[in-house]
Amino acid sequence: MTVVSGRAERAELEGGARRLILDHAARLLRSNGYHQTSLREIAEAVGIRKASLYHHFRSKEEIVEAVVNDGVGFVHEAVLAALGAADKADMRSRLEAAIAAHLSALHGHSDYTCASIKVFSFGENPTPESVRRTRRVYDDLWRALVEELAAAGVLVPGVVPERLRLFLLGAMNGSVDWYREGRFDIAQLAGELAALVAPKDAAAASL
Repeated sequence: MTVVSGRAERAELEGGARRLILDHAARLLRSNGYHQTSLREIAEAVGIRKASLYHHFRSKEEIVEAVVNDGVGFVHEAVLAALGAADKADMRSRLEAAIAAHLSALHGHSDYTCASIKVFSFGENPTPESVRRTRRVYDDLWRALVEELAAAGVLVPGVVPERLRLFLLGAMNGSVDWYREGRFDIAQLAGELAALVAPKDAAAASL
């Protein structure tokens, strides 16, 4: 039997239980969507009583909010890390690194990210402000990157930066419908997608 000896140990166990609930909720939301996923199904998947969920979350909406925010957060953190590691690289290499990081996190945390994409509307309920804010912050990261690319002159001539941002995010997130591990190489996909919007000859001309 596990003995909880202090506040830190108790917090660690509670955090583990919370993550377990979110893991199962993300899987169910990815498969079934918002309306077809119930608290009872989440509790059964975790192996606890429905009432026990309320020790960690106040409602289904709070669980969904956490799953959606985590889905965006995993990707955001990966892209930030990739851009930090490529801080001294040329702009086209930074774009390729950001695309690869987005795709890697998107498919590495696929239950969360697919659930985040699938249930963003929250059914008939208003989308929580925390979800809108989390999404806006990540959008702003890409907005700044695309503006840097435009300023560096590495983009296809005539492209509108904001439309390009929407195109890139839509193309990357759309890969959840066709990407299969082992069938596609993420580094290669990142290079090919980057080449569509920032050809290597344009990058060379900007140096």
